[in-house]
Amino acid sequence: MAFKPIQKLLVQRTLSTGESMDVGMLAQNQQGVFFQYNTDYLQQFGNLSPITLKPNTDLQRAPKAPHHGIHGVFGDSLPDGWGLLLQDRIFRQNDILPAQITAMDRLAFVGDSAVGALSFSPESNFKQYDDVDIDIHTLGLEAQSVFDGQAEDVLMALVAAGSSGGARPKAQVYLDSNNPAHWRTQAQKNDEAWLVKFTSKNLALGHEEGLCEAVYLSLAEKIGLQPQEWKLIEAPVKSGASHWLALKRFDRVLNKQGTLGRLHMHSACGLLDADFRVPSLDYEDLIKLSRHLCKSPMIGQMQFRRAMFNLFACNQDDHSKNWAFLQDDAGNWQPAPFYDVTFSPHPFGEQATSFMGYGKKPPLKAIQKLATTASFANWHQAQQAIEEIVESLSGFRDTALSLGVKADTVRLIEKQLDSCWQDNRGLLG
Repeated sequence: MAFKPIQKLLVQRTLSTGESMDVGMLAQNQQGVFFQYNTDYLQQFGNLSPITLKPNTDLQRAPKAPHHGIHGVFGDSLPDGWGLLLQDRIFRQNDILPAQITAMDRLAFVGDSAVGALSFSPESNFKQYDDVDIDIHTLGLEAQSVFDGQAEDVLMALVAAGSSGGARPKAQVYLDSNNPAHWRTQAQKNDEAWLVKFTSKNLALGHEEGLCEAVYLSLAEKIGLQPQEWKLIEAPVKSGASHWLALKRFDRVLNKQGTLGRLHMHSACGLLDADFRVPSLDYEDLIKLSRHLCKSPMIGQMQFRRAMFNLFACNQDDHSKNWAFLQDDAGNWQPAPFYDVTFSPHPFGEQATSFMGYGKKPPLKAIQKLATTASFANWHQAQQAIEEIVESLSGFRDTALSLGVKADTVRLIEKQLDSCWQDNRGLLG
């Protein structure tokens, strides 16, 4: 039977209580993809995407780009990298070429497992749930094999535990609140939701990728940048890694019933219809968006400090999908925790998000203007914030070695950190 793209999808939102609400309908034809809000949802919860969606019940056509022909708020639910690889393998097993698959078909495949609070139904017929609880070591080794182009014995389990974001192999797992060493792939009452990033010899930092991210998260936490909560899980010897990095899901909240409720998550990429694959965001726009959405000038200062951390820490993969906001059930927005914070140099030393138009070595006048946009009372106050960040990063070596990063890797990163400091030392006066 010939494959036919899906025509309609019901969009629902799961609240922090676990209750589900109908948001509206998505439909596609040869003219494109259209969305229409449910009147009751709008009256009760307001707009999911206040920059590009209108808060009314008109049919709203999605732009052709940059979200594969769907609206940015739904584009945030699309798989990227790892999730895309797993989806395509399932489609190919069913004799369907990825070129035949529309973005709507991919949303149907994501179904109820998207990041944030949205879900899409009916779910794809090609998505089969694997209800078997698989040992995390087995899951990690298999994810590593699939990523490296080898075996795929538990492919459906990987799909079921998959995540829609990022290129690295990963899986959603659950932490037993009564036994903090017990991780499982099937949720039970009072479990917390976590994401485990696995490693591979083919990643830039090989099997030390997770350790290095843990170092950066630790340094960011010390200076109040509110990064994602994390843990290190001991990895099996066969994996080649000493540890895997586990990150607590900040879009999942444990409610009074002991089940996992959800928060609506929207990236800067989706909010602004920015293309995260190319430099398309400036920190000036991000700070203005943050202040507008969260209705707080202090949020601008937080985003400025995170931007300065990225500059001096050589985290140059700071694209628009790595900045996000969370909306609670009452419609209030706040910045998501600082995530994907790690050593990530660009071949030409350019940040994915620019500083007042500068991708590298931003001049003093540009950062002073950015500080004003971020609502610092004066430049001295902003400069103090930068000094705190540089001081924190001076602890990189000790933190890295204490977490088990190899001395050779430490030296490699230190060399790049020193180069970033030399390039931007003029900001310190």
